[in-house]
Amino acid sequence: MSTFDSLMAYERDTQALGQISGRLGWDQETMMPRGAAAQRGEEMAAIEAVLHARRSAPQVAEWLETAKAPDEAGAAQLREIKRAFERTVKVPADLAKRLARVTSEAQGKWAASRADEDVAAFLPVLQEVVALKREEGQALAAGGDLYDAMVEDYEHGTTADEIAAIFDAMRPGLVDLRARVLDKPAPKALQGSFDEAAQMKLTRKLAKTFGYDMSHGRVDKAVHPFSSGSGLDVRITTRTSENDPFNCFYSTIHEVGHAAYEQGINREFLLTPLGRGVSMGVHESQSRIYENQIGRSEAFTGWLYGEMRQVFDDFGIEDAAEFYKAVNAVHNGYIRTEADELQYNLHIMLRFELERALMTGDLEVQDLESAWNDRFEADFGYAVDKPSNGCLQDVHWSVGLFGYFPTYSLGNVYAGCLNQKMRADITDLDAELAAGNTGSATGWLRQNLQQYGGLRSPRDTITQAAGKSPSHEPLMQYLEDKFTRLYDL
Repeated sequence: MSTFDSLMAYERDTQALGQISGRLGWDQETMMPRGAAAQRGEEMAAIEAVLHARRSAPQVAEWLETAKAPDEAGAAQLREIKRAFERTVKVPADLAKRLARVTSEAQGKWAASRADEDVAAFLPVLQEVVALKREEGQALAAGGDLYDAMVEDYEHGTTADEIAAIFDAMRPGLVDLRARVLDKPAPKALQGSFDEAAQMKLTRKLAKTFGYDMSHGRVDKAVHPFSSGSGLDVRITTRTSENDPFNCFYSTIHEVGHAAYEQGINREFLLTPLGRGVSMGVHESQSRIYENQIGRSEAFTGWLYGEMRQVFDDFGIEDAAEFYKAVNAVHNGYIRTEADELQYNLHIMLRFELERALMTGDLEVQDLESAWNDRFEADFGYAVDKPSNGCLQDVHWSVGLFGYFPTYSLGNVYAGCLNQKMRADITDLDAELAAGNTGSATGWLRQNLQQYGGLRSPRDTITQAAGKSPSHEPLMQYLEDKFTRLYDL
């Protein structure tokens, strides 16, 4: 066995253990008894200790020194293993274990505090998480920018300053378009109540319509929808609302975008560093293009309207044109995951600036709620009414995902680039979507992006698929065109 083959065999076992850890996280969000949180924290910490030891083992460094890649994919495998090794050895094993334990416990405390609308009950454990993440960031940055080191975990090759420049370029146009839209009469909304079982039945049909392979996945309910796993076991969750079935349906389509990416990766990359999405920004490009450019398109919503009429009969919307406007309604609201397509990025900009300040020490945890509320009112023009609609709404900070939030908007930017190229390549796409056939769109994404997994860098992945370097301009033009027509601006 060659050195390269020995390294890859070792790496496959490490990746398999990582998948087991992910499955424990899935269980914690969906099935685990609430009282098991403390024990689960110990279990997660134990697995993290094993993973850290494997990823930082001296043998890995020795293999990396002498391994010779057999081809382009092999060179990419070595590149990614080396990148992970160099980051892992910077973080002390005890710190990695403490982070796994504290964030697992913090997740349960966040859920309870959110349910009780009690920020004060959550802040002590969040303070622990922030302190540990600052310590980890300092270790990773090695004298460089602490927050950049965190962003590297989710979108390697991108800095916070680059993200801030994109956001600064987008903000004026988004604010202006929002003001013009909200000055117009609101579209008609859905009326009535929507049976939970019926929602779940239709949401599973939607998952299959978008190409989700249920023989290698499943759909469950969770407080916060997410996708988990890769390769042959990729699971998603959604949530239901009695008065808002769009919450369920579009959460599902969004998570199917993530899952389809993982299911679409070349099986030769299974249980290797290339066998997963290359970055969270690229991952989010898939979920957002599935949800928005495809799922909220006029063509596809026409088909969805017919499906909903069959399941729910009359819900106060008279035709497909009115339904399209309802699906894409721009409205005031607090919740990021329920935000309309136009305002979503403004929610991300708020979180990006707050978490960057938390990590650099410019904002302390005890001041987070007031900082959030002040910033939200300044950005959106109305006050936060309760913590679950404010700083307690997202799970990310409780589990230590600092540096993650900006990738949501990067995903929107990438999706704009991909949509522009996809529609240029598939000239009859709307006719297919109007018949409920997403195969050409999802097939284009699988062929041009998903199958490659981590073979290329995030920027090169988008550049290769879209035919040009990423830019915010296609997204901004798409939003301007869509909402100008929707609201007769």
